[in-house]
Amino acid sequence: MNNEEKIKAEVLDRLIEHLRKSTDLQNIDLMDLTGFCRNCLAKWYMEASTKNSIPIGYEDARQVIYGMSYEDWKKKYQK
Repeated sequence: MNNEEKIKAEVLDRLIEHLRKSTDLQNIDLMDLTGFCRNCLAKWYMEASTKNSIPIGYEDARQVIYGMSYEDWKKKYQK
């Protein structure tokens, strides 16, 4: 991994952690403001895993992004 990749990985980790802590920010709000949401990040994560021959499923990718199962997140935080 080169320096640029390391920096990008750190930025992504920080974004994911920020979104995990910002549970009041709903996915629909993210979509309206940015054009992507937590589920989009999970899909991108899943696609990148497949591209790198380390395929993981969508629900597992969601777990990485949400820090818990999507169903648990919805029960706790979705308005």
